[in-house]
Amino acid sequence: MTQHSPAWLDAAAVEDRMRRVDAVAAMRDLFKAHGQGRVTQPPQVLTLLPDNRGDFITYSGVLPEDGVFGVKVSPYVVTPSGGKVTATTMLMSLETGQPLLFCDSLALTTERTAATTALAVNLLARADAANLAIIGSGPIALAHLRHVLPLRSWKRVRIHSRNIFAKKEILEARLGELRPVPEIVDDRSLAVADADVVLLCTSAGTPVLLMEHIRPGMLVTSISTNVARAHEIPPDALARMNVYCDDRSTTPLIAGEMMLASENGWSRDDIRGDLGELACGKAQAPSPDRASFFRSMGLGIEDVKMALEIHRVSSHAS
Repeated sequence: MTQHSPAWLDAAAVEDRMRRVDAVAAMRDLFKAHGQGRVTQPPQVLTLLPDNRGDFITYSGVLPEDGVFGVKVSPYVVTPSGGKVTATTMLMSLETGQPLLFCDSLALTTERTAATTALAVNLLARADAANLAIIGSGPIALAHLRHVLPLRSWKRVRIHSRNIFAKKEILEARLGELRPVPEIVDDRSLAVADADVVLLCTSAGTPVLLMEHIRPGMLVTSISTNVARAHEIPPDALARMNVYCDDRSTTPLIAGEMMLASENGWSRDDIRGDLGELACGKAQAPSPDRASFFRSMGLGIEDVKMALEIHRVSSHAS
């Protein structure tokens, strides 16, 4: 049997193929399988480099029914000009043990992060949610907007970040065709006022949302960053919220606000459900008299699933 060389896809090639992938549907299928115990999610592995030169984080996962194992390696390397983060994903066949795909992981990670949040929004946000706020204006924030926009009949969308007016013209050009047209807001409190859903998409290590911004019925989502113990909401807020996460066995151990809250009496047992349980209908429903919080740290199985979808697109095209 002829063994074909695995494809290498750079960032542009990954972005091109991602346009043909329904990322939210892929994450829904993945987390339903995860909730039913049909995939394998090993722990993340952090390898520190000597002399404080950085680290490598390894995310892996097995999708037995799809016949693949995958791994994403994300190094943070300290250079004279500052820290540099890259990532590469490899997909391998469980049948042959041979690699199927190597790809740059920037676009892949952006899409799977946003699609995971979108799935949580679809499962947790009120059916009548009408006002959406996004804190952050980088590529991940805009990917969140793209995936979340079709999920509800939004009447108002506001987007805010630090110094957002410095890129107002660029954002207006990119967002102008969306409906409703997002409002670019320079004031954080105004951005989240009356919001039903708030998507936190920043690289901040300390809270960008304060207790005064959080109200009953609101859904707040938060993603991961490289800052140690990073938390986009106050840790004390967890005790007053319906708390959900992508994976209850791993996220409470590494999410900054959960680690800090646990030092002051909050327990991981207070998590009402993870995304696998939500996708299978096994999680506790949100209490309407509280705000809800969904925390995503990113899982290896997400990277593997997206790499598999990209590989399928490539195979169909060849």
